[in-house]
Amino acid sequence: MSNHTDSPFPRDTVEVHIDTEALVAAAAARFVAVVTTAQAERGSASVVLTGGGTGIALLEQVRASPGTIEWSRLDVFWGDERFVPADDPERNALQAGQALLDHVPVDPARVHPVAASDGEYPDPVEAAAEYSAAVHAYLAEHGAFDLHLLGMGGEGHVNSLFPHTEAVREEHELVVAVTDSPKPPPVRVTLTRAAIRRTRHVVLVVGGAAKAEAVAAAIGGASPLDIPAAGAAGIDSTTWLLDQEAATALR
Repeated sequence: MSNHTDSPFPRDTVEVHIDTEALVAAAAARFVAVVTTAQAERGSASVVLTGGGTGIALLEQVRASPGTIEWSRLDVFWGDERFVPADDPERNALQAGQALLDHVPVDPARVHPVAASDGEYPDPVEAAAEYSAAVHAYLAEHGAFDLHLLGMGGEGHVNSLFPHTEAVREEHELVVAVTDSPKPPPVRVTLTRAAIRRTRHVVLVVGGAAKAEAVAAAIGGASPLDIPAAGAAGIDSTTWLLDQEAATALR
């Protein structure tokens, strides 16, 4: 993959796939490729997962076709989390466990979920601070995440970074609490744009016609305050994986 880190919005690749099934397969293949390459080069790898239907579907696909991933040498983080009880079915970590992590030999010490609302940190600001400490500790040792997977909402949000909110304006902290999410549930913990930029390979996986205008705006260089996905850029590569419907507004 080519590297365009001198671009104002480094979008190395835009791939358009025929339908959702092909999109999910491509995303899963990218997951496996980035992880196995990182493990071959540096001995271990890290991924930042996303939730949502497509994000969970790609994890199910990885479970079916894991390639040569060394699961015990993988660190797992989440880009955002709904601040709900640990057994809430809306919780991203619970869904990721059911889709993939409960079925592969990951090292539990290397799986880093955000605290649940009924856990040790019932205040979302404290939960965000605790997660920030875990993120900082990992990055201090390893320099960067290897892969950050992102879905995108119809208004252009990624993680829990919504347009014109305090969280998307944050430029220094790596993790913040969100207490007024326009999409329920209102309370969340999210990695920021600063954290996304501490990733070697950022992959945005987006499907559906409802997201086409935001895709075009983000790729076209919109302000991240207007379209948060526009601020998602990796150190080495930024890849947009789209289905045909999500690509309809591209020029």
